[in-house]
Amino acid sequence: MSRPVTGSVPERRRVVVRGVVQGVGFRPFVYTLARELGLTGWVTNNADGVETEVEGPGPGVAAFCARLATGAPPLAVVESVRHSTVPATGGSGFIIRPSAGGTGRTLVSPDMATCEDCLYELADPADRRYRHPFISCTHCGPRFTVVTGLPYDRARTTMAGFPLCADCAREYENPADRRFHAQPVACHACGPRLTLVTGPSGPAAAARPTGEDALTGARRLLAAGAVVAVKGLGGYHLACDASDPVAVRTLRARKNRGAKPFAVMADSLETVERLAFTGPEERDLLLGRRRPVVLLRRRSHGASLIADGVAPGSPDLGVLMPYTPVHHLLLGLPGDPAGPPVLVMTSGNRSGEPLVTDDEEALRRLEGLADAWLTHDRPVHVPCDDSVVRICAGQELPVRRSRGYAPMPVALPLPVEPALAVGGDLKNTFCVAEGGYAWLSAHVGDMDDLATLTAFETAVAHLSALASVAPRVLVADRHPGYRSGQWAGRHAAGRPVRRVQHHHAHVASTMAEHGLDGSAPVIGVAFDGTGYGDDGAVWGGEVLLADYDGFRRFAHLAYVPLPGGDSAVRNPYRMALSHLRAAGLPWSDDLPCVAACAPGERRLLERQFERGFNCVPTSSMGRLFDAVASLAGVCHRVEYEAQAAMELESAAVAAGETRADGRRESYRFALLPAGPADRAALVADPAPVLAAAVDDIRAGVDAATVAARFHGAVVALVHDVCRAARDRTGLATVALTGGVFCNALLTDGCAERLEDDAFTVLRHRRVPPNDGGLALGQLMVAARV
Repeated sequence: MSRPVTGSVPERRRVVVRGVVQGVGFRPFVYTLARELGLTGWVTNNADGVETEVEGPGPGVAAFCARLATGAPPLAVVESVRHSTVPATGGSGFIIRPSAGGTGRTLVSPDMATCEDCLYELADPADRRYRHPFISCTHCGPRFTVVTGLPYDRARTTMAGFPLCADCAREYENPADRRFHAQPVACHACGPRLTLVTGPSGPAAAARPTGEDALTGARRLLAAGAVVAVKGLGGYHLACDASDPVAVRTLRARKNRGAKPFAVMADSLETVERLAFTGPEERDLLLGRRRPVVLLRRRSHGASLIADGVAPGSPDLGVLMPYTPVHHLLLGLPGDPAGPPVLVMTSGNRSGEPLVTDDEEALRRLEGLADAWLTHDRPVHVPCDDSVVRICAGQELPVRRSRGYAPMPVALPLPVEPALAVGGDLKNTFCVAEGGYAWLSAHVGDMDDLATLTAFETAVAHLSALASVAPRVLVADRHPGYRSGQWAGRHAAGRPVRRVQHHHAHVASTMAEHGLDGSAPVIGVAFDGTGYGDDGAVWGGEVLLADYDGFRRFAHLAYVPLPGGDSAVRNPYRMALSHLRAAGLPWSDDLPCVAACAPGERRLLERQFERGFNCVPTSSMGRLFDAVASLAGVCHRVEYEAQAAMELESAAVAAGETRADGRRESYRFALLPAGPADRAALVADPAPVLAAAVDDIRAGVDAATVAARFHGAVVALVHDVCRAARDRTGLATVALTGGVFCNALLTDGCAERLEDDAFTVLRHRRVPPNDGGLALGQLMVAARV
């Protein structure tokens, strides 16, 4: 420990520290640092962050200011340290003052996984918090989901209703204790309590098992094949034994989930490594403080731990590790009776509805889905679903940015006026912003029912209050039918609502997270399923020359009819028939996609194409993936978004094509000049790809090889178009964005091929490439100062 600095003229400074500095142990850190350096003064929380005044010898005061950022606690994120000299007042000692008001803003930490110190205490029979389901400290536990206002103190959290016992109060008030001013701190005597409910009409509240009995009962139910709703940090999960095929099938049927994969929670890293391949990056994510669902490539010999119905048809398995004390206890501590080592852990909601957080609502909305509820009496103030990430070429690729990440802000390359960008209608995430920062919300979901719109509105109010942003402008997608845009119009209250083209927003999102100031355009490759185009068509296979001020459509996938709109999305064989017809290829019965379409429906489609009825044109790359999936016999009907594309990727991986770099044997697109009525320079015609795939299928080539060759064709197309754009414009920075680039095989291949040709490649690392990252791009296009 350093010795106090003495022997110089006393100096006093007022210091304001901004960032994630409340509820993370920053004030005790300041207290300890000041005492170590022999300084006097005080520290407090306010709405600006943490404010402190220190007095003592000049060198000691200087050392104090320097170490505020470098020695901060684990969960702290120091944005700025500003200090000014004030008159010395003398005095002795250093105190922590009660929280005060303020005029600026501070940042709230995301919810974080239980730390190692708390886990040690959880499993130590000699510790007073042994097996306490809500153990936490300043280094871990709930934050974002329990905060009701700022400054961040217990009275402004959902722990306000749990008065501290004498033992917890001593820890809470002791600056030398790890739980000093840890707002969720509690113990068996004074904290929230678990309750096991076996049904809304089951035993009365007084007769329901609580505490350890509730936990034991839930573990027994899970081992016996029941579905249990488990209340977590940001809402409820639905859990069952992942190795029990009947339990998995029951949960899937009750939730009407179709074939969409479930995420699983494993009891240890050793169990995870029996299930799937992990590298150092994946292990860091699995064991880190954020604990997202990590998409991992499955091992075939791990099938004994999980039923086939957990993730049918998927090359990946979504895996997460326990991140709350309840999870650790549910899976079992050392010495506990053996239970399921892997649990299905899926969002507690009905298909299409928002995450359930309220206890009474959980009993009502999850009735018929769950056999029992393991609940507790600490309220969840704001829902927050699990985040989903994958590692792509050694880098983190967010698929869903939520728990553990929200509401951490994204630094903006250019300042913006106070604004709310409402995002899109699928995988909705919105953001509020002002100045140099944007606060992205947790995952809201698909905006297709009243409950989700209500959850969206509540989340907007909560995040705006936490970030101290009063939006003066709203930003939305140009699609006239988007519910998010309609909501913005209804709630504008005289404020302007600015509209941004969908794929321009995708490209701008990539630019923003990489810190580009927009002084030079990029080549934006925006591939997704659906985006409203400026010509009224459905875009989705776009190459744009874009900055924040605008874009030019340099190239796009050739238009084909989208027969029946949503019906074509749900039935990829319809897209296959549309693409075959556009390519001049006959609908022969020996092709899997033709065989999947009943003769009567084929006749109806023929008339529909001839008359152009309900056949909006589309340039969607996502729909082309659907078409090839059906053409190859991989997937003809989908039960969840991107199912066909995911299964096509799975097939390509099975072919042994560990990378789709376009250099191996693959199909090729034709790159043609656009017509006189088209403002783009080039059109990518998939007809040669489809013809080659048809030849392969008729020659008996397996579906996996067809899938791999198609992936190679898309990689080669991206390279060819980007090279053409560079030749014409001199631009050499490429942004890969849109939901299609959640495909790791495609993203790896495109990045490698482009980087080998001296392109700078921008990939998503902080916000998702899908519509979950759309709001950030909307903001940068429409709200810059």
